[in-house]
Amino acid sequence: MINYVKIATFTYAYEYSVIQHLLEQENIRYVFQNETALGVMPFYANALGGIFLKVHPDDVLEAKEILERFKSMSNLDIVD
Repeated sequence: MINYVKIATFTYAYEYSVIQHLLEQENIRYVFQNETALGVMPFYANALGGIFLKVHPDDVLEAKEILERFKSMSNLDIVD
């Protein structure tokens, strides 16, 4: 997971639950970094930089397409 690429940042766990489901449907290899820490201490979101969605380098383009499709159909605000 060292070479995984950060493609999005979220503040709270509920913001990415649908994204997680969509990635799993497409067999995208991913990991959410900081999700456990922020689940326990949600007010530390800014201090830790948020919850990072990282994907395998081979899946970056497909994962970004999934994010863009979802953003265009919802009012989800992804930090980056």
